[in-house]
Amino acid sequence: MTDDAVVFVAGARPNFMKVAPMLRAMREGAAPFRRVLVHTGQHYDDAMSEVFFREFEMPAPDVHLNVGSGSHGAQTAKVLAAFEDYLLGARPRGVVVVGDVNSTMACTLAAVKLGVPVAHLEAGLRSFDRTMPEEINRLVTDAVADLLLTSERAGDANLAREGIPAERVRFVGNVMIDTLFQQLPRARDLRVPETLGLAPGGYALATLHRPSNVDDAARLTALVDLLERLAGRVPVVFPAHPRTRERLDRFGLLPRVAATPTIHLREPLGYRENLGLMAGAALVLTDSGGIQEETTALHVPCLTLRANTERPATVSEGTNTLVGDDLGAAWSCIEEVLAGTYKRGGDVEGWDGHAAERATRVLVEAWG
Repeated sequence: MTDDAVVFVAGARPNFMKVAPMLRAMREGAAPFRRVLVHTGQHYDDAMSEVFFREFEMPAPDVHLNVGSGSHGAQTAKVLAAFEDYLLGARPRGVVVVGDVNSTMACTLAAVKLGVPVAHLEAGLRSFDRTMPEEINRLVTDAVADLLLTSERAGDANLAREGIPAERVRFVGNVMIDTLFQQLPRARDLRVPETLGLAPGGYALATLHRPSNVDDAARLTALVDLLERLAGRVPVVFPAHPRTRERLDRFGLLPRVAATPTIHLREPLGYRENLGLMAGAALVLTDSGGIQEETTALHVPCLTLRANTERPATVSEGTNTLVGDDLGAAWSCIEEVLAGTYKRGGDVEGWDGHAAERATRVLVEAWG
């Protein structure tokens, strides 16, 4: 028997930023559903999870699947099996999956095989690079989910090109930007740049974690060269992902970075700390998809060290530039930023802090 619950699935850190505004919008909008939060445990850390639940004002998860880490195949299989077991006993009104992690695809497959409707939040994004595991997750999820909620207009066009019927697609905007605007005042209040002795607007922020950038010694060496050159102009804050720090150490680059006084090598930061640093930065260098969106919303120049992006609005309308492997192009953009001639970017449609409200209305219309 189907009950009145709508299940929200979160598997990894970026998912929480997208689920939190949905839970809040459903509560404040008095949606006629019982909200259930399932944490698959794809990425799980007790301390970090507690911070997220507290900062994002989220209830504790109702269900923990505790799948843990593993290869893509093993992890996907564990999530699928565990979520199927849960659904066999729960039979909810619908399931909402977000983003493009393994849990997104696995929980979608488990639900649709049991006839449980699925809504995919942040649907239609495409990098057109099938070497990225996230791209496969996006394609499979969108092919079988019942309701596709897009965050930018390019997503609508991608889905139409793939033959998805228009009645399955709804443009709602970017829920992650809802979280950004909700958290920004508290992030600024932390005054993180000042605690590092940095003037707002007088430093750069760098984040690196993708295998294409950190697993090859020559590529990572070239990126360290770029950061050192940039640090000769402005201080660089470099919160190093554990994978990145391990590769820096393996390739003998860690002592170089640590010895550069104007590179502030740090452990990974919490959401608010990172947001506060982004908001005050002169520019950001990254290979993260989410940071491309956040810098666009903040109107902070962003140089993306990738050859493609699944978020084209950040380039066509926002402050992002894809520099790929061309670090000469990256330096040219840095010169423009420091000279004040870099593009300013505009506001992207639907990135206004109210995407979750629109998405909730769509769910009520479809499942209410």
